[in-house]
Amino acid sequence: MITVSDTTAITTLLKAGQEGLLQKLFGSVIVPQAVWDELSVFHPRLPGFLFRQSVSARMQRLPGTELLGLGEVEAIQLAKEISANLLVTDDRKARTAASGLGIRCAGVLAVLLDAKTKGHLHSVRAAIEEIEKKGGLYLSNSVKNEAVKFAGEQ
Repeated sequence: MITVSDTTAITTLLKAGQEGLLQKLFGSVIVPQAVWDELSVFHPRLPGFLFRQSVSARMQRLPGTELLGLGEVEAIQLAKEISANLLVTDDRKARTAASGLGIRCAGVLAVLLDAKTKGHLHSVRAAIEEIEKKGGLYLSNSVKNEAVKFAGEQ
């Protein structure tokens, strides 16, 4: 599966010590140069399953990406250019733009649910708590409750 990610999803999982889930689920994750640069500012050592790939038209924006940050723009462009199976992003505007371009998207919560389904995670509830505490991700109670219910951990 060809997977591209923006900065937020990776940095959230890195801060929470859950980045290994990406490798277990996808093998490798491809990021554009802008995302690599953003990650490198806060994380001096990046995991070996992350691979950097430049987009062909670096400063050209696709329709619907005009109001997004450079990392999101390049992640969407790269996903489109290499026909990625999945773009991992928690940015609502980025998901809307990517979906409009025919790119399948998932956020960190979907990664956690997939990891639980495939036996890589014991508890979605515990992972959410860890990611909120250490990773800085905010989720509403209704979203958390729905994810826990979906994971069968009521």
